Amino acid sequence: MHLRTASQALTVVKEMEEASAVFYERLAGTFPEHEEPFGAFAAENRKFSTQVERAYYGVISDAIEGGFAFDLETDEFALETEPAGDLPAALEQARTNEDTIIRFYTQAADQSRSLMADLPRAFEHVVKRRRRKRLPKLQELTG
Repeated sequence: MHLRTASQALTVVKEMEEASAVFYERLAGTFPEHEEPFGAFAAENRKFSTQVERAYYGVISDAIEGGFAFDLETDEFALETEPAGDLPAALEQARTNEDTIIRFYTQAADQSRSLMADLPRAFEHVVKRRRRKRLPKLQELTG
C-alpha cells in the first residue's frame, strides 16, 4: 500500500505499534525470565500509538494540510511478529523490528515536516525514546 495522507500514515503507525506490542507480549510468554522488559515494551508501544494519534487529531485542521503529506510504501516496513524459538534469534528479530519502526517514523517525520509541526515532533519523540531506551535495553538483554 502506498501512503499519501496523514490519516493513512496514522493507520500504519497504529498497526505497526500493535504488531510490535503483540510480538513483545509473545516474547514475554516465550521467555518468562524477561517478562518485565518485554511487557513494558508492549505497553510503551501502545502509549506511542496514542501519543501520535493525539498529535494528529490535535493539529489536523484542514483537509489539504494533512491530505498528501507522505510518499511511503508500507511493504518496506513489514515487521516480524512470530518470535524465534531461542532468545538470541528473538532479540535479533526485536532489533530488526525496532530499526524498521524507527525508519518509518523518521521518514514520516521528514516528509511531513513542512506541512505539520506537531505530528513530526511526535514521530521524532518516539524515535528518540526507541534509540535511547529500547535499543540499549535489547542490547543489554543480548548480554
